[in-house]
Amino acid sequence: MSNSDKIAKLLAEAESERILELEKANLSLLRQLDKAKNKTERMVEAVYEAVKTGLSTYRAGKIPTPNLPPIKKKGKEIACAILSDVQLAKVTPTYNTKIAEERVIRYANKIVSLTNIQREATNITKVCVFAVGDIIEGELIFPGQEHTIDSSLYSQVTVDAPRILTQFFDILLANFKEVEVHWVIGNHGHLGGRNRKNYHPDSNADRMLGKIMDMIYAREKRIKFTIPDSTGDNHWFDIADLGKKCRFFLWHGDNIRGFSGFPWYGFGKKLMGWKTLASNGLMPDFDYAIAGHFHTPTTMYVNDIRLWVNGSTESYNTYALEQLASMGRPCQWLLFAKPNHGVTAEYLVNLQDE
Repeated sequence: MSNSDKIAKLLAEAESERILELEKANLSLLRQLDKAKNKTERMVEAVYEAVKTGLSTYRAGKIPTPNLPPIKKKGKEIACAILSDVQLAKVTPTYNTKIAEERVIRYANKIVSLTNIQREATNITKVCVFAVGDIIEGELIFPGQEHTIDSSLYSQVTVDAPRILTQFFDILLANFKEVEVHWVIGNHGHLGGRNRKNYHPDSNADRMLGKIMDMIYAREKRIKFTIPDSTGDNHWFDIADLGKKCRFFLWHGDNIRGFSGFPWYGFGKKLMGWKTLASNGLMPDFDYAIAGHFHTPTTMYVNDIRLWVNGSTESYNTYALEQLASMGRPCQWLLFAKPNHGVTAEYLVNLQDE
């Protein structure tokens, strides 16, 4: 055997050993991934089973259909309540679960009182709730977060949030004939870290909470939950189609990147890109856009698209201060829209302690 043949043989043997080592390492990683996936799936199943066994504790019974004023006026409007960034369980010197609960209930009551004002001029029998994420604070978003919350992720999803949201939706059911909920996930529900690519969408705690609320109201025909399918690429957004010229693009907003820390350029860039895709039939078209995440109430135009960025129920939140040099008070957006015309009125609902 020549020297060149010997060298070739040695190189082939070394390459074979390297491939074998890589295959072993790959197999080990796949086993670790499968183990982590099974652990997450078991936790998700445990959450749903816990809720199923305790459904009776969440709701006392059916809410009677309200007797609304007789229809005398022309036209019809829909109330559109944006709900996001409650960050339930977060603790600061001025915020905790008890305060969050008070403000969510206050929001429901103000939705009713402001709707009654609108009813002086038009008929409103339906409310849409655009839940655009971060209803819960989570537990695994950043190191040390367990020291800044007053309840575990499990309690947030299966105890506190269902208790608070059933009060919220029951108030709406008592004052509207129809309640339509559009539910998208936020980033604080991530179970696999900050990056949504690290986990299956079904394992998002916000999504679990939405499905739990759907289970709780399964026998109530006057309320409908729409939660995007988790199996496709579109699991992170929803289109609330309320009629011609009244289609809302709903998403949390954590995929927006800003310029010098401010997200407004990022919003414009994304919305124009999505609008271009929609015009080419590559995604559903829309007229308006709703987002949360930044804890600072804002509204702006991107060409002919109107965007509303929701506030938070948190008091003087540190996220808005650090990221946007803003100090937004606790608030949420409430809109009113005509199905074939578009948005007709808007309120920035103050949830400050009264």
